[in-house]
Amino acid sequence: MSNNIVIAIDGYSSCGKSTLAKALAKKLHFIYIDSGAMYRAVTLYFLRNNIDLKDHEQITDALKNIHLNFHSRDYQTHITLNDEEVSEEIRQMPVSDNVSDVAALREVRHEMVKQQQRMGRSKNIVMDGRDIGTTVFPEATLKIFMTADPKIRAERRYKELHEKNPDITLEEVFENIAHRDYQDTTRAESPLVRAPDAIILDNTNMTPDQQLQFALDKVNTNK
Repeated sequence: MSNNIVIAIDGYSSCGKSTLAKALAKKLHFIYIDSGAMYRAVTLYFLRNNIDLKDHEQITDALKNIHLNFHSRDYQTHITLNDEEVSEEIRQMPVSDNVSDVAALREVRHEMVKQQQRMGRSKNIVMDGRDIGTTVFPEATLKIFMTADPKIRAERRYKELHEKNPDITLEEVFENIAHRDYQDTTRAESPLVRAPDAIILDNTNMTPDQQLQFALDKVNTNK
């Protein structure tokens, strides 16, 4: 076990996990690792290459050809897929509609967990996802589990997506979130569950600043 500090932020989709994780990493001068972006990048590759999600041999071969890297500019984390910047494309609805299916695949999860654990061995990190505090870093220094009312989550996500995709409807976004919640919590491989020692952060009625202060208070308590 290394002496590095690992802060694990898990929770439901569109709860603002990455917003909090980025802000916390910036405040603490830690490295921010967006595990969700990794699964989205894999999903993008699978969509582009028509990978059959029931063909395990095809999935295994595809994973050998996927090289992901993070780089930071002005505290913004960007991800490259085989040296191509894909930070914007992985947030579009085709990826959102398929990412839970791809993330549920055992081969994909095992490969991503290996990469995530490698990242956490040498640095102080804040990482957000679905199974960071349960599977990736069960010994994390601090675990936060985020949740919020599904309607509020859908409204937040809709505002974010509508700027780039004016044709999208709130109903589509709500259905996508409900579908992902079901898949994330019922999948066989590393389902979304709260770790017993994770602190719950329900941000339904909280501003980003209030959430950051909540997390900072917990960090200071755990020192």
